[in-house]
Amino acid sequence: MSEMGLVVVGAAGRMGQTLIRLIHETRGARLAGAIERAGAPTLGKDAGELAGVGTLGVAITDDPLPAFAKADGVLDFSVPAASVEFAGYAAQARIVHVIGTTGCSPQDDAAIKAAARHATIVKSGNMSLGVNLLSVLVKQAARALGPDYDIEILEMHHRQKVDAPSGTALLLGEAAAAGREIALAENSVRVRDGQTGARRPGSIGFASLRGGSVIGEHSVIIAGAGERIVLSHHAEDRALFGRGAITAALWANGRKPGLYSMLDVLGLGE
Repeated sequence: MSEMGLVVVGAAGRMGQTLIRLIHETRGARLAGAIERAGAPTLGKDAGELAGVGTLGVAITDDPLPAFAKADGVLDFSVPAASVEFAGYAAQARIVHVIGTTGCSPQDDAAIKAAARHATIVKSGNMSLGVNLLSVLVKQAARALGPDYDIEILEMHHRQKVDAPSGTALLLGEAAAAGREIALAENSVRVRDGQTGARRPGSIGFASLRGGSVIGEHSVIIAGAGERIVLSHHAEDRALFGRGAITAALWANGRKPGLYSMLDVLGLGE
């Protein structure tokens, strides 16, 4: 079976370089393209040399179209506007698009869903096996314990993270809401300040902490009368997200167009 050619967007960033190293190590995958923003100082450099794995013969470029045309899939941990653009290019090329980008608006998600009519898209707020297993456990716990138990989601990330709550926190919130068969958008509490009054029954609360170099820590606190259940995940190496993304790409290769999640990849979907 031939190797799957993968394009990395944001190739010069920390996640991009991690992805290039992981692709180089992964059987059945090869680096087919490396994309950076226009004007980036790394344009023209060999992506493998930049990532520390030696010369791969893949120069970093700011033109995604030729790279997408000769690839089988794209790994994308960028920003929402870029992910929407890349989804359109992936649809044109009829290839796999793995999206680990967070902070997408409903309009962004609608555009990505539309692109999935022609591209095979795997999108998740978190690409790790552990987090997606955690989401299943949160859904089950929320369903079993019911609205008499309060749910709070606490997350902490490094000081450079630009969106809050994190995509993972929202993924866990959606899992809790699904367990209770309610809409998260109508039942989430993002900010508490001043005289807030008593906690609204059935609501799902979020708290976001930022500081230092924390890769990602998430806890779902389910608090009842006289007891608390805490379900947690601590990311210790950003490579785990890259491994999940590559696993998703290899799983999606050859599947029909559509919008999939990591639960589909891991066989945990209902």
